Order: sequence, then structure tokens, then C-alpha cells
Amino acid sequence: MDHAEQKHLEQEIQKESALLKTVIDTVPIRIFWKDLESRYLGANKLFAEDANLQDVDQLIGKNDYDMPWKNEADLYRKMDKDIIDTGIAELNIEEPLTDKEGKHKWVSKFKVPLIDKNGKTFGILGAYMDITHKKENEKNLKLQRDALEHQAYHDTLTGLPNRLLFLDRLNQYIHKAHRNKQKVAVLFIDMDRFKEINDSLGHVFGDEAIKEVAQRIEGQIRETDTIGRFGGDEFIMIFNDISDPIVVVNIVQKIMQSMHDPIMIGGHSIYVTLSIGISIYPEDAETADDLLKNADAAMYRAKEDGRNTYKFYTEDMTQKVFERIALESKLRQSIKDENFMLYFQPQINGKDNRIMGIETLIRWEDGHKNFISPATFIPVAEETGLIIPLGQWILRSGMQQIVKWHADGLYPGRLAINISMLQLQKHDFISILEMLLEETGCQPQWLEIEVTESQIMKNPEQMILILQKINKLGISLSIDDFGTGYSSLSYLKRFPIDTLKIDQSFVKDLSDNEEDKAITKAVIALAESLNLRVIAEGVETEEQKSFLVSNGCINIQGYLYAKPMPADEMEKMLRGSL
Repeated sequence: MDHAEQKHLEQEIQKESALLKTVIDTVPIRIFWKDLESRYLGANKLFAEDANLQDVDQLIGKNDYDMPWKNEADLYRKMDKDIIDTGIAELNIEEPLTDKEGKHKWVSKFKVPLIDKNGKTFGILGAYMDITHKKENEKNLKLQRDALEHQAYHDTLTGLPNRLLFLDRLNQYIHKAHRNKQKVAVLFIDMDRFKEINDSLGHVFGDEAIKEVAQRIEGQIRETDTIGRFGGDEFIMIFNDISDPIVVVNIVQKIMQSMHDPIMIGGHSIYVTLSIGISIYPEDAETADDLLKNADAAMYRAKEDGRNTYKFYTEDMTQKVFERIALESKLRQSIKDENFMLYFQPQINGKDNRIMGIETLIRWEDGHKNFISPATFIPVAEETGLIIPLGQWILRSGMQQIVKWHADGLYPGRLAINISMLQLQKHDFISILEMLLEETGCQPQWLEIEVTESQIMKNPEQMILILQKINKLGISLSIDDFGTGYSSLSYLKRFPIDTLKIDQSFVKDLSDNEEDKAITKAVIALAESLNLRVIAEGVETEEQKSFLVSNGCINIQGYLYAKPMPADEMEKMLRGSL
């Protein structure tokens, strides 16, 4: 090639290079390329401007840590490495970027590997465009949509869910309650004599009163509950996952209590009371509309009953709740006054009729020589937490009694005392047990703690740890109502127990129910294989006793031998006087 041809070729190459640079600089996006170490090899003019550089050549050899977007450098370098390692391009990536003025922007970027003719990656080519304006538009549109949606489903005065949203949530709660066999309570709340506030002070004052009432109600409910504004001076509420109507009453009473202080508006003191109607799913209705309708009807009965009160849809439920509240109040006072007594039922050796142990039972007299059934007041004590002080009184009194019997030369065997799950789960239960043993002088080997199978199987791992601590004190352990809680053999082996009690539901029909016979035999065999004592409760006939003893269960408890009795009668039995 002569000199003229070479010069012409160089001119052509320069023209192509200039053209390529012009094209790259003219494209309205930022373009750049890097080497394998994420160092810049080149870029177009727009990219250099973003990098705050006067000349593209100043970019060569720099990396992202040298750029205005150094805060995003770690993110960019990781992406570069992924592309180099995998050879896979990254397209349409939306990323943050800090510009030369320190402003935060959003860019849409792509990065592709640069591959030579031998298929080897030697760098990265990337490009991006500023989409900050687009992102801001999207954000504004979302805010507008959210605002419109909020307006569609919320009350403009209080910000609470409106009837439309409320009914949607109520339907969801009903479906959930149906699946889980739970209850849902719906409340219809009306402000008493609200018209008088509007007529005397005006609608502005009325609106302020509504907002204040909404805030006070909202401050008393649980996070899982929903309150909405039905319209005017009416509110609606949902209480989901209700196990007992008393839970609803407790919250209702808090709501009504929150209205005791006056609402201060423009120098005026306004006293507001509420009338509340309550309906329960599924007892009162099974659809959202019917629950609302029935709660509304109950609210009008509360109005007719003098206002400032609440009513359930069924009078029977209202009466039951009032009786329950009265029972709880009476129970609290009786625990304070220690107005209970212990009864005792002996556990007998079915072969020689000797007393092998005694179970402690709580009794409560109503003041008119009528006993209130433990089946009535124990669940109330459990649900209100009153079982904690009541259970402690039972433990102390039971220990004192067995100490007295031993001091009198009587040997009743182990005294069995039932303990509730709430007591067991209290962090200080073991220390209280130790304190009572020391306080009463009771020897741990004289005691047996009874827990029900269904209770300990709710959280078996936790119960194993607690029962092990009780066992280390030297106190025996018994599983009551065995056969009803579906405990697995693997857990039963791990519980540090001494005794299994066959539930009386299996004993009752032993004479003619082959299934109960099979279950009872299986429990006896299981106890024998685990080297546990077994006792049957609820034994009332010689036939039941005969079956049990002949099949290896010699420890018998039930009316066949004795009903529960006061301490003085139990003492006579111990002395052989009965």
C-alpha cells in the first residue's frame, strides 16, 4: 500500500470514528462501557455531564466510587460482577442514582456483556435514561388512587370505615369464623339524644361530638376489632374470634366508661351516653345483613330500656351475661374473703378397701346453704385469671390439712390437688410452690399435682420443662381425664408422671359399651408398660369396679366408696369410724 492509499484509509477511519462519536453523543440516552474491573473505558457526552466531567477522556480509568453516585457504587459493582460471571445481560432495571447536584433520581438501565470473536467477555456496555419524572407521575397517580379508594371506603368526617368497607370486612370475618368454628360479635352503637346537641348547638358542634366519640370508642377496642361509622350518630363494630360473650361485655363496659367525662367543644361541656345492641354469629344470624339488622333491633331495646346501656339480640343472652357478671363480682369478693371450703374424696384399693390417697375438691356456698357447682365458677375463674389466687388458696389449704392429718397420726396417702394451666404457666409458680411447702411444713412426698391431659397437650414442650421442675421437688404428678386429650406416646414417655387417671366418661358405660372397655383395657396396659400407677374415677357400681380390678386397675375413686366430703368426715373415714 503506497503512502497516498494509507493516508486515505486513515482519513476514512477518522471519519467513521467521528461519525460513531457523533451518533453516540446524539442519542438521547447515557451510554458507557467498562473493563472487567468495572473501570470506565469510555462514554457519551450525556454520561460525562452526569458524571460532572468536562471531557469524556477524563472518565477513562475511573470507577463508580469516583462518581457523584458513589453511594450506589456497591450496588453497581455487584451487578457488573454478576454479568461478567454469568454472561447474561440485565435489561430494564430501575435503579436509584445520585446526580452531580446530589439529587436523587431514578433511571432505567440495561447492561450487556462485551464479548470478543472468541466468545470471551472483555467488558460491559451499559445505557440508561432518566425516568424520575415517570416515577413521580406514578407515585402521584397512586396517591390519587389511594385517596379516591379511601374516600370510597371511609367516612369523611371520622376517617373510619364506612358501611361498604364494614360489610366487606364483616363478610370476611364470618367466613373465617365459619372455617374455624368461632364466633363474631356485631355491635350497633347510637349516641343518645344526639338530636338535642344538633338542635341546641348546631351541626358543627354535632360533628365535633361525633369525632370525639369515635376516637374514644377506638381507644378502647382491640387491634383485631373493626369500628365503622354507619351514618349520622350511629357506629358499627365487629369483634372477631370471640370465645365467650363476656369478652364483648368487658369491652362494651370500657367503651361506656370512656364516655363518663364530658366532651369539651367551644367552651361547652357535652355529656354523651351510648345505647348499644349486640348480635352474635352464628347464634343470632349467619349473614352480615341479618347480624346488622339484629344488632340494630337490640340497640332499640337498649333505648327503650332507658338508654346508656347495652342489650344482646336475645333476652336470654342478656340475662346470662348479667348473671355471669354478677357471678364474677361475687367470686372476686369470695376469693378476697377466702369464702371457700375443701372437700375430699378417697381413692381406694379395690382389693383390700384401704385408702391409698385423697383428691382435693373445691366447694363454694352461695350464702344460702346452696353450693355453686365448680363447673359453673371454675371456667369464670379461668377466663378472668381469678384461678391464680383461688388455686394458691387451694394449694395452701390442702397442704395445711394433710400436715394436720399427719400430726394427728393419720396417713391418708398422697393428697391430689388439681392445678390449672394458667397456674402452671406463671413464671413464679415453682417458687410459690416451694414457698408454700416451707410455710405449711408439708412434705413434698405427701402431694400429687394433677393436670388434665387436654391442657398439657396444648403446649407439650413447655409443659415437660415445668413438670420436670415440679418432679424435682419430690412431688408426684398425675394426668387427669386421660384418654380425652389425644396425647401421643412419644410425649407420654417424656412427661415425668407417676399416675394416669382413666376419665369417668369411659368408666360410666363399662357394663355395656365394648369400645369403652377396649379403651380402658388399653390405658391400663399402657400404664403398666410405662410402670405408672393407674386409677379410675367415677366408679359407681360393683360391676364397674370388678371389671377394673380384674383388668389390673386396683385404684378406685367414686361414689361406690364415698362422695366428696368435708375434712371432718374425711378424718372420721381415715380413723375407720365410717
